[in-house]
Amino acid sequence: MAGPVSRKEISHERIVEAAARAIRREGYAGVGVADVMKEAGLTHGGFYAHFPSRDAMLAAAMERAGRDGAARMAQSMARRRAEGASPLRALVDSYLSEKMLVSCELGCPVSALASEMPRQSAELREVSAVRVLGLVQAVRQVLPAGAGEHAAMAITSNLVGAMQLARALGDNAQGRQMLEAARKSILDQYDTEARQASH
Repeated sequence: MAGPVSRKEISHERIVEAAARAIRREGYAGVGVADVMKEAGLTHGGFYAHFPSRDAMLAAAMERAGRDGAARMAQSMARRRAEGASPLRALVDSYLSEKMLVSCELGCPVSALASEMPRQSAELREVSAVRVLGLVQAVRQVLPAGAGEHAAMAITSNLVGAMQLARALGDNAQGRQMLEAARKSILDQYDTEARQASH
């Protein structure tokens, strides 16, 4: 049985939560220790009691952002499944939703940060790679039988790329068209479960 949560543990959680929001909102380069500590309601001087370096904080933030994003995605997918969507459609609709187009801060950290990942320290690249592979695995779990061994990676790259390009176009008709085109392309090619159900 776990004991009471210490003040240090509570502060640590606040820092990680603030940093997880900040990396998706600002990117890795845009996240400063002072800003994160301020957002967490803590003094800058207390940072090193929690993390040995900025990269250690960013690595913890990436892990948290991934867990939070996966939990939100699971909730959204459960709603879509309850409405009758196939597992693949539930994932694609949830990932490429218009809500995620405008909510970089709440969405998947892979689509928020993919273009920055290769330029980070080894520690951050490693944590980032785990998140990418986790997303591929999430896609693999909802694929219909016989989708092919490369389908999960192809769909994952389509999801991430489409969201990044849609955000580049903006919260407008063009951005929404980008998401719609990607949804249609993935589902037309891979959603055999929905096609079988309709026959």
